[in-house]
Amino acid sequence: MAWDRRLQPLLARHPALRAIGQTPLVPLDLFRDELPAVEVLAKHEGLNPGGSLKDRPVLRMLLAALLDGRLRPGLTILDSSSGNAGIAYAMVGRILGYPVEIVIPDNASVERTRRMRAHGARLVFTDALAGYDEALREVRRRFEAAPDRYFFCDQYGNADNWRAHYETTGAEILAQTGGRLSHFVCGVGTGGTLTGVARRLKEHDPRVRVVCVVPEAFPGVEGLKPLGSPDDIVPAILDGGLIDERVDVGVEESYTMCVRLARAGFFVGQSSGAYVAGVECVARRAGAGRFVTVLNDIGERYFSTRLWD
Repeated sequence: MAWDRRLQPLLARHPALRAIGQTPLVPLDLFRDELPAVEVLAKHEGLNPGGSLKDRPVLRMLLAALLDGRLRPGLTILDSSSGNAGIAYAMVGRILGYPVEIVIPDNASVERTRRMRAHGARLVFTDALAGYDEALREVRRRFEAAPDRYFFCDQYGNADNWRAHYETTGAEILAQTGGRLSHFVCGVGTGGTLTGVARRLKEHDPRVRVVCVVPEAFPGVEGLKPLGSPDDIVPAILDGGLIDERVDVGVEESYTMCVRLARAGFFVGQSSGAYVAGVECVARRAGAGRFVTVLNDIGERYFSTRLWD
């Protein structure tokens, strides 16, 4: 994993963390017969040791906090999560020797909550009917009530989130494509992936079009923010100026695409299905191009949800 050189000594002390990153860029041939001039490639992030893309930013944020002294002995790592980042915090935090507390909506899949607890994390649940933004509000309330107890990592406002994707995910995509791509398609959870990858790609070639997949507000796509209402909390690290196009994708479209991907050998979660559905939508209009997207996590994480019904 291509990290800021300052972080290398910390990685050397914890060899288990070196497995994060350098995931393959795999071809998706779902649309080849209908769209022969379209090539689709996807970063297979479920192959990270925590099972998702979130291993990258969580590792970067925690190592940077160790380096500058914000994370120190006696503190508990605190953040909100819809699940995947929580798993990464629980796993990396345990390796680094720190307790972890995660605020999470109470509709998070059983598989995710069990994985977090397996690594020793403490979970605090919020009402899912109040939306994911309630978890964001609750984590801030907990930190403000006991600031000396916690290191609040704040993945929605932490610049090391997008830097992780700028330094690793985006750099890997350029290396694996030889710098040749026409579109990058992803959504917004914290905004870190879109901001970091898009900045890296557009620095290389400003002609690369960045497409943002936008889910419906309800029931929504787990892990993605709708961003359609004035009341929605917009992540502080999201650089909306990098987005060239927005595409609406519903949860049923996401589920349907997950089934298609599973039958092609890629067993992934609903946000990945939403991304690939977004690729199909834009590719049908464009008719040609080299599209890159992200398979965010593993499908096993959703057995207790409607996804595989």
